[in-house]
Amino acid sequence: MTDHNTKFVLTEKGLQKEHFDFYNKYGFIHFKHFFNQQQIHDALEAIESIQQEWISSGLTKVNGIPLKYGKDENGRTIVQRFAFASLHHEYLHQMLQDERIQWLKGFIGEDARVAENEKDGLVVNHYVNTGESNFTKLGWHTDGLRDLFTNLKLNPMLNIGIYLDDSPIEKGGLRLLPGTHRQGIYSMLFKKRYFVDNNPDEEEIALEAESGDLTVHSGRIWHRVALSPLQGVASKRRVMYFPIIKGKYKPKTEESRTPIYHRFHRLVK
Repeated sequence: MTDHNTKFVLTEKGLQKEHFDFYNKYGFIHFKHFFNQQQIHDALEAIESIQQEWISSGLTKVNGIPLKYGKDENGRTIVQRFAFASLHHEYLHQMLQDERIQWLKGFIGEDARVAENEKDGLVVNHYVNTGESNFTKLGWHTDGLRDLFTNLKLNPMLNIGIYLDDSPIEKGGLRLLPGTHRQGIYSMLFKKRYFVDNNPDEEEIALEAESGDLTVHSGRIWHRVALSPLQGVASKRRVMYFPIIKGKYKPKTEESRTPIYHRFHRLVK
């Protein structure tokens, strides 16, 4: 019986039966060393470039999605939640063109697409636990809630995570409830109090990753981001996320309205 802590390496052979079996059973999968350290370094440089541009311009939203600002371990103003980052730097855009990322569509169907200009696009989360941080944790939620709010329909969705820093359990980080991607709509809506509840669940697992790892989880699975007990630079954890989706194409523009589900993000600190 496959253990839910199993990690995989994605080779030139592409997705294999063992990958599909694992994902279908647990609702997530973890690929080790997907990107090398030079690629991660270059991604961090691209993010820094975007950050300085946005701070200088006083930007507060991108395509209707609010940005979240805070302070890092040195008291420096930073962007703690980016949106549509790959539309603002060519290097990040090219990362998402990687052939192996295109293979990931297979988990929900070859007609799926990488949603660079839909939903929130490529999101960069910068978690750091300081007295002035505005982003240290995130309560229980499912990503599919957005579709239910905006479309009254739940389309297949994957959330892809690219780890820019090591994320051991001591840093807090992602917690998942394996198998909840198979739940019905009622459980998806009411199993937890969205974003407000960040209490540990006896069934949860901690997803520990290293810089360069890539993870995939279903839009239906319950997950949270746990608060790091560490302070300052020891708590720093940066992850990029982007969706792979199906359904009607709905690109965002500068005229797009802020989706209602972002009201919940005001509860996050």
